[in-house]
Amino acid sequence: MIYGTCVKASKSLIFRALLLRKPLNSLVKFSSNSKCSSRNIRMESCLNCTTEGNKQESRGALVVLEGLDRSGKSSQCSRLASFLEGQGISAELWRFPDRTTNVGQMISAYLTNTSQLDDHTIHLLFSANRWEKRSLMETKLKTGTTLIVDRYSYSGVAFSSAKGLDIEWCKAPEIGLPAPDVVVYLDISPEKAAERGGYGGERYEKLEFQKKVADCYKILHDVSWKVVDACQPIEDVEKQLLEIVLDCVTECRKGRPLSTLWLR
Repeated sequence: MIYGTCVKASKSLIFRALLLRKPLNSLVKFSSNSKCSSRNIRMESCLNCTTEGNKQESRGALVVLEGLDRSGKSSQCSRLASFLEGQGISAELWRFPDRTTNVGQMISAYLTNTSQLDDHTIHLLFSANRWEKRSLMETKLKTGTTLIVDRYSYSGVAFSSAKGLDIEWCKAPEIGLPAPDVVVYLDISPEKAAERGGYGGERYEKLEFQKKVADCYKILHDVSWKVVDACQPIEDVEKQLLEIVLDCVTECRKGRPLSTLWLR
């Protein structure tokens, strides 16, 4: 991984695209391997406003992919992280829940139906799982690493509110976590997602429940979100994601402030 904040444009076609602001598809050939409230999300309170003169510090981007189960998030996150690293951009793939932590292991037991927990309790565990990674997340971003995150706070709120919990109560434990620089929603109907392989293996992979989750995602959907049709061929989805993410990485390298979630 490279933790520097700049790379010579001549070393990469991608950086030529970013510097010249040309369409990526003219420079890059993409490989096939490679009870809800209507309140909008607000991202406030700068976490990274250290300046020298009038310049803000370059940093990594916080990129979050959201969507229904079996929308293709995990595959596309892996492709994104691999592509960025191949272009000399320091990048890491993160997933929530992180099942490697003590809290994550309790969540994993719940998701695989080997334990039972009250809906409020599991929601707070999901939130705690993100909070225990907050400090490391901020450090990675500030030192130039772009994080590609498979699910984040929006999943926690959408899934819990789909179970009937108050959406504002669901959002409250997430207040103050780093806000994504971009949220990409992989859009697929619950019916189409249910046709994909492996569906039904975990607690939440039930068609009627996923329909409720989709409705709650619509409430959370902010104008800043990017929506990509997840029913397209995987290569087309990947191409659109790369264009969105590379633009976001450029903005963060220019000193875009890091914000926090849902502060009033």
